[in-house]
Amino acid sequence: MISTQRDVCLDMDRHLLLLLLLLWSSGVQADEDHPDSAVIARLVGGASRCAGALEILYEGQWKPAWVFPSNPKTSDIICEHLDCGSDVSTRHRGINSSTLFIGGACVQGLNRLNSFCAVPYVRSTTTLDITCSGAPHRSTEFVRLVGGASRCEGTLELNYLSEWRPVRDYRWDREAAAAVCKHLDCGSAVSVGSRKRSVTSITSLPSVWRISGDCFSGSALRHCIRKWISTSVLHVTCSDSVRLLNGSSLCSGRLQVKSNQSWSSVCEADFDRQDAEVVCRELGCGPPSVLQGALYGEVEAPVWNKEFQCGGHESALLNCRSSGSARSSCSPGKAVGLTCLDPLAQPIIILTSMDGVSEAQQQGFQVSRGSSFTVSCSIQPQYPGGSFHLTFTSSDTKNNYTQPAVNHSANFPFPAAEPAQQGNYSCVYQVHVSSHKLSSESHLLSVTVSASPQTGGRWAGGV
Repeated sequence: MISTQRDVCLDMDRHLLLLLLLLWSSGVQADEDHPDSAVIARLVGGASRCAGALEILYEGQWKPAWVFPSNPKTSDIICEHLDCGSDVSTRHRGINSSTLFIGGACVQGLNRLNSFCAVPYVRSTTTLDITCSGAPHRSTEFVRLVGGASRCEGTLELNYLSEWRPVRDYRWDREAAAAVCKHLDCGSAVSVGSRKRSVTSITSLPSVWRISGDCFSGSALRHCIRKWISTSVLHVTCSDSVRLLNGSSLCSGRLQVKSNQSWSSVCEADFDRQDAEVVCRELGCGPPSVLQGALYGEVEAPVWNKEFQCGGHESALLNCRSSGSARSSCSPGKAVGLTCLDPLAQPIIILTSMDGVSEAQQQGFQVSRGSSFTVSCSIQPQYPGGSFHLTFTSSDTKNNYTQPAVNHSANFPFPAAEPAQQGNYSCVYQVHVSSHKLSSESHLLSVTVSASPQTGGRWAGGV
């Protein structure tokens, strides 16, 4: 093994060696600048997924990999990366194709298998064959919601590398949150948002896991999770008693109800429009638009055995009254299929003036007295038409201004800033869809009017 490594190493040109040295010395900084730089790897040809020749997914193709220098610590990092425990044995063996070169010192320096440590190296015909101890025997729990009213609501925490940490709000939406709810057997995702954590000093900044919402899927999780420091964490709310399956969105599908830790189909004969109003609201969706049997598939056992009798105002389906009669099956094609309107996105409010541009922030924005400014409201395209209502509130005044939505936006100009216009602004978007009135409000934008012109825009009360 030693002679093989020496022969290959001597075959490298000086430029490649220089590149490897630069990678080894700068790997940590490179990783900080590129959070999605972890690689996807596998072991092939062994007795299990935790044994065999190391391969790396590189530019869309699986490539054999050779690690040099290699030692048990490097192999341990690779095994851990694959969720395969620790290294049992490692050997180099010859292959009939070119390989990727992985800098062992780089891997150890980053304590992870990282794309910055990989270099295409066409002249080596050696790969690393690793046998790991196998997936560690530990609790299968790796995600949880804490601090909420139930196990299906709260701050999202992940258990990674045997360490529980909250998750930073980075590119998460309801689609990503739905994967969490599904894993927890908590029905559908109702909402996902950001919560601020209090910080008493710079030394008490909370440690979190940063992971993009579009990466939260099975084995991909460990390839893009990384340590971070942030005061913003994710708060997820799931519906722990109802869910919609096989639909085209989070707000459509075949209805199931959970009772005694079991999900049951619902018969169309036991469900009406008022029941649907409650389900759609419970799931954080708009009002029901379609209610039809077998729209999203046939009944699957078990079957909910009582008729719902909602008034339409209840907060949850299981809070509704139900009939005393019971059934054991539904007729074919009679499973409740429900489509709710998608909830409106939150409008965006932006202020522009000669002093600068501001989106809604906690700190607010300051404009010069006498200068013109414009408050712009916009929303992502979902439904045509609608209108924007700009609401202004101060300590002693409340005003409303209305403009039709044109290309999903509206502008509210103010020709000269006066102290009376100092206060909080918000945009409310309203639209009628299928005889229903939908509404959504933006964050507040706090505006301060200065006594004299400023040389440039600045945050009011900024930190």
